[in-house]
Amino acid sequence: MKKLIFVFVIMAILPQLYSQNVNCKIKGSDTVLPLTQKEAEVFMKKYPGSSIMVTGGGSGVGLAALQNGTTDIAQSSRKMKLDEKMKLQDAGKVFTESIIAYDALAVIVNPSNKVNQLTREQLESIYTGKVTNWKEVGGDDMPIVVYSRESSSGTFEFFKEHVLNKKNFTPSALLMPATGAIVQSVSQTKGAIGYVGLAYLEADVKALKVSYDKGVTYVVPSVENAMNKTYPISRPLYYYYLNSAEKAVKPLIDFILSTEGQKIVKEVGYVPVGQ
Repeated sequence: MKKLIFVFVIMAILPQLYSQNVNCKIKGSDTVLPLTQKEAEVFMKKYPGSSIMVTGGGSGVGLAALQNGTTDIAQSSRKMKLDEKMKLQDAGKVFTESIIAYDALAVIVNPSNKVNQLTREQLESIYTGKVTNWKEVGGDDMPIVVYSRESSSGTFEFFKEHVLNKKNFTPSALLMPATGAIVQSVSQTKGAIGYVGLAYLEADVKALKVSYDKGVTYVVPSVENAMNKTYPISRPLYYYYLNSAEKAVKPLIDFILSTEGQKIVKEVGYVPVGQ
């Protein structure tokens, strides 16, 4: 009798385990990329029948792929725009938006740069081209080399709106196709400045303290300061998927939003949901 009960229990949980297997493609934001890669890696070890392919390219690229059916999930560091929503609506495609984590955006310079902090106004002046030499903001007499993500990036959009007050980037800004390329360029260029998600911070670049109260207080970018909301440049990170694909992708999203998944969020360098 005990054997029969044991067999029944196993048979009862097998369909549940099997249903957790996920086969999907995820594409989009470079900011979200390291998090998705780690979550997918842990999920596939937990459910070996799963196959999750993750690629970057920018939020706009991921959302375009969602529209044309070449990805199951679009990862994005910005909200979907009205025209993107309209394209899906016109195609009869209903979608769901899910916030999976939060991120802080760090402004980085070369470690040899003696500037350690900037106000939002100074950042705006640098990125719009009004300030072109580090000596104008307390640094050495050295030209500022401005690095930015390209316009398809959600990080580009967020930085323009929340740091530049929607002003245009200087035409001399060097637009990079990936966040990793900004880190590499800033690490190799003495006069460089760039902006990256917290998870991309490395020892060969220096993160600046930022002030949003005209220099009264400067706050270092960190997970802790993003969680306690003292660091001003932070934002939600999104997954978008079509409702028709919900059964295929929901187990992964539920895992990311679980206690285990949100622990990974913090470990990788992001801010958990609900903090």
